[in-house]
Amino acid sequence: MDAEKVDRELVRAWVDGWILSRQASPPVEEEWGFRCDVALPKHVTRHVLPEADEALTVKLMAAFPAPGTQLKVLLPPETVRPWLLPGWILDDPGFLMTVPLKPAPAPVPDGFRLRTWARGGLVRALVVDGRGVFAARGQIAIPPGADTAVVDQVETAADQRRKGLGGLVMRTLANAAAEAGASTAVLGASTDGRALYTALGWRTASPLTGILHRPDAAPVV
Repeated sequence: MDAEKVDRELVRAWVDGWILSRQASPPVEEEWGFRCDVALPKHVTRHVLPEADEALTVKLMAAFPAPGTQLKVLLPPETVRPWLLPGWILDDPGFLMTVPLKPAPAPVPDGFRLRTWARGGLVRALVVDGRGVFAARGQIAIPPGADTAVVDQVETAADQRRKGLGGLVMRTLANAAAEAGASTAVLGASTDGRALYTALGWRTASPLTGILHRPDAAPVV
């Protein structure tokens, strides 16, 4: 199987899990990739481009001028920035990451409580302190019959970082997905999140850059 084919399959798996996690519309497969409706005021529609280049990216920015449109491309921001049309801006840098799943111990640190629950192919994990105050969370989408699960919305409270809670959430979610039959996980990571995931054995498959249409954005210069 060639690298381009693998990349597209990985992207499709990420798209399928992401829309389940965010309750977005089922993806429509287009010639350039995948499209789904997210239905948020500042994120109405998302287009994911597994194999973007300048011509395609500019074409889609011109073809979909509605505010709240977002393109996701597997390219670094420095490559994409010169292509931006007026009214389009870059989101924070991101990375598509993946890891093979295998059971791992997930002990809960003293002074914290962990709760998990599942509904409709989505498993959520919540960590609170002894008073019940939010400490960390995350969720993993496991589409029916899928071999790849998608981690999403991992967050640790600012005053609870460096206590192993992010690792607890990630291991808990990975274990749940492995128990459900998934053998691989994928996620879209921020720059900060990438450090945690790398330490847990995840590898970076590709840069992941968001291009947002904001009509009130500063003109491209």
